[in-house]
Amino acid sequence: MTETVITVQGRFSAFYPAERATVEVSVHRESAKRQTAFAGTTDAAQTLREQITALHDPAAGPITWWSSDTVQVWSEKPWNSDGKQLPPVFHARITFTAKFSDFAALARWIEQASGVNGVSVTSIAWSLTEARTTGVTAEVRSRAVKDAVAKASVYAQSIGLGSVKAVAIADPGMLGDQVHGNGPGETAFLRAAKFGDQGGQPMPALSLKPDDIEVSAVVDARFVAS
Repeated sequence: MTETVITVQGRFSAFYPAERATVEVSVHRESAKRQTAFAGTTDAAQTLREQITALHDPAAGPITWWSSDTVQVWSEKPWNSDGKQLPPVFHARITFTAKFSDFAALARWIEQASGVNGVSVTSIAWSLTEARTTGVTAEVRSRAVKDAVAKASVYAQSIGLGSVKAVAIADPGMLGDQVHGNGPGETAFLRAAKFGDQGGQPMPALSLKPDDIEVSAVVDARFVAS
């Protein structure tokens, strides 16, 4: 009996609650004097550093990891509305990145850090732990393969054939010109922070609620059906 080759693409996505938040904050000061900008930035940065180290514990959190850039200093010569170049303005910036395991503690720290002059929150990214990512990725890959098997089985049955047998399974695009992947084969999407809408009213306490993390996988598979 002649075998029929069936080539399909299997997909699966799942959503998981965020477990870590990586926040980036920067300290920026500017002044007509270089030393004033530098000193103001380093003083504010020291305050932030003390806040962070007080919360840092790699095992227990709430901050499991953090880092800080060295101070950056630069100058610019602005122009006024009459087209005249003004005296130079000096800038200094230090950036901190911290990973939180406790989102309530993160909200409290952002409120505290924002009270330091010159500090601004640059970004917050939500993610899973490395161990969790490894586990769910294996599950998602397995479900993507099962999706490919189900598709191939339906195709075989629709033309009056019975069982299918896998002869090749690969990442998208690796089976040759018969299959073309649409986008990345595996993804774990980071989500941005959401702030509650208070309808213009003062917010008594900052509340952060992340979206779930999407983990997805795509596989190409080739089967023979008879």
